[in-house]
Amino acid sequence: MRRGLLPALLTGQLMVSMDGSIVTVAMPRIQADLGTSGAVLQLVTGGYTLAVAVLVVTGARLGDLYGHRRLFLIGLGAFAIASLACGLSPDGLVLVLARVAQGIAAALLLPQVLSLIQLHAGGRARARALGAYSMVLALGVAVGQILGGLITGAAGWRPIFLINVPVAAVVLLVGRRALPADVSSDGRRMDLGGVAVLSAAMSGLVLPLVFGREEGWPVWSWCCLALGCAGLVVFGAYERRAAHPLLDLGVLRLRGVRPGLLACCCVMGGYTALFFCLALHLQAGLGLSPPRAGLAFLPYPVGFAAASLSWPRLPARRVLPVAGPLCLAAAAPVIALVARHGWPLGVVTPLLVLAGAGHAAGFGPLVERLAATAGPARASAISALTNTGTLLTSVVAIATLGGVYLAAPQSADGLVRVTALLGILLPIGAACAWRTARVATGSPEPAQPVPAEAVAAGDGPARG
Repeated sequence: MRRGLLPALLTGQLMVSMDGSIVTVAMPRIQADLGTSGAVLQLVTGGYTLAVAVLVVTGARLGDLYGHRRLFLIGLGAFAIASLACGLSPDGLVLVLARVAQGIAAALLLPQVLSLIQLHAGGRARARALGAYSMVLALGVAVGQILGGLITGAAGWRPIFLINVPVAAVVLLVGRRALPADVSSDGRRMDLGGVAVLSAAMSGLVLPLVFGREEGWPVWSWCCLALGCAGLVVFGAYERRAAHPLLDLGVLRLRGVRPGLLACCCVMGGYTALFFCLALHLQAGLGLSPPRAGLAFLPYPVGFAAASLSWPRLPARRVLPVAGPLCLAAAAPVIALVARHGWPLGVVTPLLVLAGAGHAAGFGPLVERLAATAGPARASAISALTNTGTLLTSVVAIATLGGVYLAAPQSADGLVRVTALLGILLPIGAACAWRTARVATGSPEPAQPVPAEAVAAGDGPARG
């Protein structure tokens, strides 16, 4: 792997992952400064998520057609410009439009990261790179909340967007030298019909999940959900007949991929719901300021980072995706009970470290297994499915488990209820991970032929 390639990719990934949550703790400041309504604030957060969820699969396919390097750099540059527009927004409307533009740029950038790692790292280097990738992908919410609280408390809300500009400029300079040159796509075309069908289906799913809870789940939200689910069915049927499919759904037929993806989604959904509810409880229930609430989460990424950087060297790492969700499921309700009336650091800190380590163990090795099963020929497909699945699950978790928390009479009661439900969700993830682990330890997969178009595009065996 080229020097500087992985740091450039992971920095871009971290910026995009963080910006989904970094704005959450700044909402009161934004509302006071710009005089915006609650509906506009919803669009500030929801517009970004909606744009990423709708377009990330299209971004993955564009990387196949026009080059992963090119799309990464274009997405990063556009993300920096949109971030600048967010930070300089004079009113709520401009901020909403800039956030949507941020989401579109993020959808171009995100899927290229895993694809480039798959194509240009091999052996142990790939395992280490995927460990770091999974850490950055999963920790974006936590890092965003921590930095958002610190920056907003010290300098207001605008710097949480403006900080992206110099960071992106440095990554662009490094990336232009470190990212390998692209190869032509050999005449493949964009499946515009698939783009239209999938975009409509994802919009139907994500729009009510982002905005329905605040509106009290009106009739339109349920109609959109039904149409979104039907749209995904139509998309699957359409893609099986498409000459140049937008998404290679054949990757889902590989043994272990479907339960592995479901396990990743269960872990990410549980983590997102836990952090969402804890963030609200610390500020609304315990009265902590945004900077203190952000720092309260710090032990979690410490535990996650320690586990993420060590699991590639462990001999029994196939067992980790099963043990990890169970550790997170055990730690979450204890944290909720301890935090009912306070935040005792001596008790909460080791619990958060354990939860973070369990999250890493339940996510990173699974991403590695999915990437290895898909192989370089299907790098963009597994990248699109991983990003879309984890993002959609996070939105579902906030809409459903967040609704359970908000419906409780007391903040502490809501937290206990949510962690009790995590005691059901996370063991399901562990069971799915066990199925994937059994495939990994059984007979080896038959070699998957690499399509001629993938070879022409440089999607052959990974190079060390």
